[in-house]
Amino acid sequence: MTNEFAIAVDQSTLEWKLPSSRKVAVLCLILTETCIFSIFVAAYLFYVGKSLSGPTPREVLELPILSTICLLSSSVTILLAERAFNRDRVGTFKLWWLATMVLAAFFLVSTAREWYRLIYQHGLTISTNLFGTTFYSLVGLHATHVVIGLILLTLVFIFSLRGYVTIMHRERLEMLSWYWHFVDAVWVVVFTVVYVIGR
Repeated sequence: MTNEFAIAVDQSTLEWKLPSSRKVAVLCLILTETCIFSIFVAAYLFYVGKSLSGPTPREVLELPILSTICLLSSSVTILLAERAFNRDRVGTFKLWWLATMVLAAFFLVSTAREWYRLIYQHGLTISTNLFGTTFYSLVGLHATHVVIGLILLTLVFIFSLRGYVTIMHRERLEMLSWYWHFVDAVWVVVFTVVYVIGR
């Protein structure tokens, strides 16, 4: 009898549950986006140095150190915001969430200023040469993902100010955090390929 009870308990603890549909969806999104970015990175590496006319990466690119620090720091701030939310520290959550938004906005402004300088000071557009085409395609793809992430972050912040974000939204915030960490991780690859290897 005791053995039968032990077996029944073991079976109940080993009972398999379906994973969250949100987590599966976000993981599939991240996997798909990883494949897309891989294609763009491969194209950039394939065509780097093959432009028949200038300007070249070495002539016009500057290392975006400050904006990179800001973007990577935003992974820390969103993690702190998520932890504060899980501990029901609403004020701290809003503060760290706002910090994440500010860091993301600074990164986008820095990217816009870099593009302005490349276009108006150096004449580098998407149609100038192979470097321009692959540079704006890869960096622009990443910037688009940052814009999407910033829009989502802003919506959550606005809803939190109005008291609409509650503990029942924990998993949704976690999924947005996953997406943001992915965007930051992709930037590490883009930064390495474009500003380090590509120069």
